[in-house]
Amino acid sequence: MAAALEYGKRHASLETVLDTASGLERVCTGFVFTEGPLWDPVDQSLLFSDIPANRIWRWKEGGPARIFREPSGKSNGLTWDLDGNLTACEHLNRRVSRTRPDGVVETLVSTHDGSRLNSPNDLIYRSDGLLLFTDPPYGIQLPDFGALADSEQPVNGLYAVRPGADETELICGDFDRPNGLALSPDEQVLYVADTPRYHVRRFNMQPDGTLTGGEVFLQLSEEQGVGRPDGMKTDVAGHLYTTGPGGLWIVAPDGTVLAQILFPERTANCGWGDDGHSLFVTASNSVYRLRTRARGCELPRRA
Repeated sequence: MAAALEYGKRHASLETVLDTASGLERVCTGFVFTEGPLWDPVDQSLLFSDIPANRIWRWKEGGPARIFREPSGKSNGLTWDLDGNLTACEHLNRRVSRTRPDGVVETLVSTHDGSRLNSPNDLIYRSDGLLLFTDPPYGIQLPDFGALADSEQPVNGLYAVRPGADETELICGDFDRPNGLALSPDEQVLYVADTPRYHVRRFNMQPDGTLTGGEVFLQLSEEQGVGRPDGMKTDVAGHLYTTGPGGLWIVAPDGTVLAQILFPERTANCGWGDDGHSLFVTASNSVYRLRTRARGCELPRRA
């Protein structure tokens, strides 16, 4: 049963974006630290990571969550590539992996300039196949989330991998710890969370994959609740949905905060599912669902 929504902030126009009457529904619980929610449109189910448990789970309406993969490499962010292959950021293996149709898991990238990555965290594909991923050091600094190791990279970077390539390109390296990322519907804007700094930055995404800008789009603070900016998504109207202090924040393209929705657990990431009007939110021990009026951006697929 869904609980009534509670707010830290609420803008008058929120009703145009969110189905506020539907409430907040906890769909499954009993995990250690959930992350990376990803809807499987073929199976009509939700995949998500439980990082310390070293598992990827699959949840389907009307039933309990079941183990999809164990071990998972202490996976974090999950997405589909343009051909529908599962792509994962693995903290323990310090790589981005791809699962082939036969179930074989292979490394996409694990190094930059000949040295190991830190612990890839979150990722997204552009519709032309350009892969973007963040690489903070959480997995090599927190043993529950990876394995203790020294960093081999001089920065905690945002990287790109071009279609058909197996080499990483550092496209921005001035973060403290880059985390979640999301593209605008037209793919001209890239949002990146810098978690310790409590903010989300806004970059102009060029056709060649380079970035300009990088100004702070949303600044939050620890006084607003438990948690920091982390995983995020956009809807077709360009609203940004980001986990952060207290729960989930919804922000209009012009930077207007439409809502801070309070959660009973620390939130980590979010992802669209069902008919495109359900936003699944991973939060510590549980996964929650919100119903929206706005439709979520679909992940790109090859025609």
